[in-house]
Amino acid sequence: MTTAVLPAAPDVLPDRSGLAVSGSLEAERVSAWFGQRKVLDRVSLSVPAGQVTALIGPSGCGKSTFLRILNRMHELVPGAQLAGEVRLDGADIYDPERKVTDARRSIGMVFQKPNPFPAMSIYDNVLAGLHLTGVKAGRSERDDLVEESLVRAGLWNEVRDRLKQPGSALSGGQQQRLCIARSLAVRPRVLLMDEPCSALDPSSTRVVEETIAEISADVTIVIVTHNMQQAARVSQQCAFFLAENGAPGVIVEHGSTETMFSDPQDQRTADYVHGRFG
Repeated sequence: MTTAVLPAAPDVLPDRSGLAVSGSLEAERVSAWFGQRKVLDRVSLSVPAGQVTALIGPSGCGKSTFLRILNRMHELVPGAQLAGEVRLDGADIYDPERKVTDARRSIGMVFQKPNPFPAMSIYDNVLAGLHLTGVKAGRSERDDLVEESLVRAGLWNEVRDRLKQPGSALSGGQQQRLCIARSLAVRPRVLLMDEPCSALDPSSTRVVEETIAEISADVTIVIVTHNMQQAARVSQQCAFFLAENGAPGVIVEHGSTETMFSDPQDQRTADYVHGRFG
C-alpha cells in the first residue's frame, strides 16, 4: 500500500482566514496494549471532515485510549503499544519520517479537566501552543490570534479587559474554554475532546456545547462523552465502543447519530443509548 506523506509543518502560522480547514481521519484496524494487556482490538472508524463524531460506551471500553491514539499521545505511556494505521487526509500520522509535533499541531486535544498553565496569563495561555510547536508570529499577529481564538471559543467578551490576569483565576467553565482557545490558536484540522464537560456545571456545559457547534464548521471534532443527551445534541456521527467479559474494546456499531439513537442495528447499542446498562 502506498502511504501519503504529510507535508512539512510550517514554522510560521498558516494564513487560513475565512477558509474551512477541517480534516478527515481514518483509523484502520487499530489495536492497543498497555504492557501485555490488550485494550483495543482492530478498531476501524472513518471520521468525516467538518462534523462532530461522538465516541460513546461504558467506562473501560477503550474510548479515551482510542482518542489518544488519534494524535500520538498513546505512545507517551511507558509500555504502551499499538498496531494499525491512522491517517489524516490520507497521510499516515505515524509515518517514521514525521515529527510527533507535526501530528499534534494538526490534531489538537482538550482534556477532561481544564488545564491552563497556572503561571501564565490568559493571553500567554492562548499562545502556549505556538511556543511548544515552534510556530513564529509577530506581535500584531499574536494579538489578532489571541482575539480570534478567544472569540471562537466563546470567551472573548468575558476576558477582553483582563488578558494579563492568570488563566487559573477563571471559573472552571471559562478555563475549559481557554483550553479550547489554546488548541484553536495553532489552527488544527481536527480537535479531540475527552469528556470536556464532565467537570462543569450545566450552564458552563451549555456554553461549551455552543462553542463546539460554532467551531465544528471549520474544525473536525471527535468527542468522548458518557452523556447520551450531549452526544445526541452535539454530534452528527456516533461510534459505540464496548468491552465485554474482559475482552478488548471494539466498535459495536457506528453511523449517523440520529440512526444510532432512533434505529440502531445492534440490540446492545439500543440498550446502552436508552440507559439499560453502562
